[in-house]
Amino acid sequence: MPTGVRPDPWNEDGEEDFKAREPLTPEEAAAWRARHRATSPWRVVLFQGVAAVLMVVLWTLFGSARHGLSALFGALAVVGPNALMAWGTTRRPATMAGAALLSLMVWELIKILLVAVILLAVIKGVPDLRWPALLLTMVVCLKVYWLVLLRWGRNKN
Repeated sequence: MPTGVRPDPWNEDGEEDFKAREPLTPEEAAAWRARHRATSPWRVVLFQGVAAVLMVVLWTLFGSARHGLSALFGALAVVGPNALMAWGTTRRPATMAGAALLSLMVWELIKILLVAVILLAVIKGVPDLRWPALLLTMVVCLKVYWLVLLRWGRNKN
C-alpha cells in the first residue's frame, strides 16, 4: 500500500481491492460461485409459509376462529403471490441480463396486482373480518422475508 494511504475501513474480510485483470478461469469461477451461493426464492417462500401457519395457529388459539380465518387471508395475500413470483422467475432462467430484469419486473407487477385482488376480494367477501389479525399476519410474513434474505444472503465460508 502506498505511503499515506489509509486502509479501507469497509474491507472487513481482508481481500484486496478490485483490480482489473484477465477473466476468471473455470476453476476460479467455480470457486467464486462456491463462496457466493445464491439464496433460493423457494427458501424465502418456505419460511413465509411457516410463519403464516404459526400466526394462524396463534390467532386461532388466543383469539377466535374469526381471528384465525382473517390471519389465514392475510397469509394468503403475502405467501400466495410470492410463491407465484418465485415460480415465474425460476421456471426458465434468463440467459441475458435484460431479459432477467424484464422477467423480474413483469412478475413483480403480477404479484402486486394479485395482492390487490386478494385483499379486495377479502374486504368485499368476508363479513366479519378481523383487521388486526389480517394486517399483523401480513407484516410478520413480510418481515420473515427480510430476515431470511439477511441470514442466507450473506456469504458463507
